[in-house]
Amino acid sequence: MSEAVLDEAALSARVDAHPSDAEARFKLASVLLRNGARTEAAAMLDDARILQALALARGLGVDLGRSRVDPDYAANVAAALYAQNQVTAASVLWGMAIRSGRTDAQTLVNYGLALQHQGRAEEAITVFRAAVEVSPIPAVHQFLLFPQLFCDGGEDRHAKEARAWAALHAPETSAPMHRNPPRAGRRLRIGYVAPRFCGAQLHQFIAPLLEGHDPQTVAVVLYPAEAGTEQGWPDWIEVHPIGGLDDAAAAARIRGDGIDVLLDCWGHTAGSRLGVFVRKPAPVQAGWLNFHQTTGLPQMDYVLHATADDDATVDPSRFTEAIWPIGPVFNVFRPSTGRLPPAETPALASGRITFGSFNHPAKLSDPVVNVWSAILRASPSARLLLKYRYFEDPVLQRATQARFVAHGVAEDRIAFEGHSAGAAYYEAFRRVDLALDTWPAPGSTTTFEAVSNGVPVLVLAPTPATLAGRYARSIMKESSLPELVATSHEDFVAKALHLTGDLRKLDQLRARVRPGFEAGGYCDEAAFVRRAEAAFQDMFDAWAQGAQQVLGAA
Repeated sequence: MSEAVLDEAALSARVDAHPSDAEARFKLASVLLRNGARTEAAAMLDDARILQALALARGLGVDLGRSRVDPDYAANVAAALYAQNQVTAASVLWGMAIRSGRTDAQTLVNYGLALQHQGRAEEAITVFRAAVEVSPIPAVHQFLLFPQLFCDGGEDRHAKEARAWAALHAPETSAPMHRNPPRAGRRLRIGYVAPRFCGAQLHQFIAPLLEGHDPQTVAVVLYPAEAGTEQGWPDWIEVHPIGGLDDAAAAARIRGDGIDVLLDCWGHTAGSRLGVFVRKPAPVQAGWLNFHQTTGLPQMDYVLHATADDDATVDPSRFTEAIWPIGPVFNVFRPSTGRLPPAETPALASGRITFGSFNHPAKLSDPVVNVWSAILRASPSARLLLKYRYFEDPVLQRATQARFVAHGVAEDRIAFEGHSAGAAYYEAFRRVDLALDTWPAPGSTTTFEAVSNGVPVLVLAPTPATLAGRYARSIMKESSLPELVATSHEDFVAKALHLTGDLRKLDQLRARVRPGFEAGGYCDEAAFVRRAEAAFQDMFDAWAQGAQQVLGAA
């Protein structure tokens, strides 16, 4: 009898003897997963989470007895736990509220988000579908889209769900007549739509474009939810808040502003205003920035994408929009001003390699854990640092460790850190020798933050190419770091081991990371702005030419 079977038998006996022993269940889940009993392992892991979460809630003074019979109390406690980044306990309490009869759409959405933040995407999708059944409105249905990207075949699944959303909430209708005058002799009027542009992650991507626009060539109008969030933009940029307007009124406002090209910068994420685009308030509409996937809307004319290279073409069947190439990069990124000076590879001083990921826990897919575990097994003295605000949750920490233990990686080799800001955040990069990217959903802001702070990031760009892989590869290619692109799981492991096998060479690579990024296309703000303005002008001219032909035929 193998050691694994003996472990399983002993742990099963311990679970039977001590039903409330969460730790025994975590260990048994790891063994079951290691032995290929995935269904049983998932059930055991869920039981372990629940037991630890309940113990945590009890320790915080939560009345568990009342939580089981008072759905409003349970939901309020869940919201408080969620606000403290205790997402697992929050999901357990929202589950109690739902079982007690609180099945409104908002409670279901909250429950789904708490699951999603733990990396339980398929479970979250099931809950979001239930929320849609309760409240089949666009804002609720949108929650079904994003988690698809964390799953196998996610890009195809997302495209299908986006089309389903559009079929229900954005039926194709005859386009309204637009009478925007020709561009000659006037400035092109460009509108941008997002809940907010300042004080959010979007700012590092959008600020270079907004501040770099040529006011002699274009007029810019921002359409945030509230005007108060938008401080510090150039005086010539107009801010017209639409948060207090319904979609029809917001579309009328935009149409009245005479916008020529309207950009959606938010996609199918919470707070979006895609319902405005359904009403086609501008003759040209395009999706860009926060969402590189399709909106599914027949009313959206274009989606902006980086120019394809070698075999990495974008599959047009996944888009209802025409793909407009915007040049070698998808966007630009302005590094934060508080960065610390570059530092040498930390393992030179510590003697121990630290792999790291600052990505959202939802992106730690099973293939990622499998591949990262292979790297750690082959580097027995190395550790993995996972940093994100939800990793403040001790239950999520323990569940994550259990997933790695199933692949032969000891619990104490996985370290966790929560949210930090300012100097403490930038100091964290100085503790990472090599950052590891995730898939099928790669890092975006986290990858840019890492390379702009001088940390090499190993990314996966598989063949055949995925949109996510193209994005990840383009960051490294534009930073002159081709050695940080892997093409398969096996290549990812091999490259991680090769890169960390010689610390002096790794330090030489590290010295190239920040300068390479800063010299590349993602930091060339002026060039990107000029390409974007030219694209918007060409889009509008194509529409104007078509409109003239229609009028001439009439």
